[in-house]
Amino acid sequence: MAYTVGQVAKAAGVTVRTLHHYDEIGLLSPRGRSTAGYRRYDEADLERLQHIRYYRELGFPLEEIAAILDEPGVDPAAHLRRQHELLTVRIKRLQEMVTAIEFAMEASKMNIPLTPQERFEVFGDFDPDAHAEEAERRWGGTDAYRESNRRAAQHSKEDWLRIKAENEDWGRRLVAAMASGAPADGPEAMELAEEHRQIISRWFYECTYEIHTGLADMYLADPRFTETYENMAPGLAGYLSEAIHANAITRA
Repeated sequence: MAYTVGQVAKAAGVTVRTLHHYDEIGLLSPRGRSTAGYRRYDEADLERLQHIRYYRELGFPLEEIAAILDEPGVDPAAHLRRQHELLTVRIKRLQEMVTAIEFAMEASKMNIPLTPQERFEVFGDFDPDAHAEEAERRWGGTDAYRESNRRAAQHSKEDWLRIKAENEDWGRRLVAAMASGAPADGPEAMELAEEHRQIISRWFYECTYEIHTGLADMYLADPRFTETYENMAPGLAGYLSEAIHANAITRA
């Protein structure tokens, strides 16, 4: 079937002027013409327009879209896979933004004393409450969870900055220990593991050795925690986990 420019514009939700512009720049030149010289679009043209609209929605400029669609040897299925991947990433990012916004809406009810500006100064792009619902589901019935919530709600901006500085300093020393070749079950690494346990106990809840080894296992079992340490240095999650277990065994 052949479609007029008006029919295509209405079906695709674009203007006739937009379709004329796409034709003029060579992005979408219809394959047919009527006897009077009017544009006629076929199914292949409509499929190309669909891809153009997807890429535009993803923020690609027209020149780049043309280069992508005209790439030799790339079939429509490949474009759909690429668009699916890009949209999946975008959806994930939007979901993270929704979580952050929902937290901001509930911040007063949760009695968190930091303003959004202060939270950004302390945490940057990291949202410490992004997994609050999951944490409550997994540990909400424990004394440690209740104590952590109670103490966190009392922390001031200065407290959070101090916590951040302590963790960053500890993290640098942990990375340096691993880079130096110090064994994970050696004195230096175990001392850093003990310091990690004490930071948690000092600022959030009493972190027993049993709880601490449970955290160590989670750092390897949960990809999100693993990624946090692997971003600091490849292999660091496993190194810290082993050090925590060794420290717990030694001190017990």
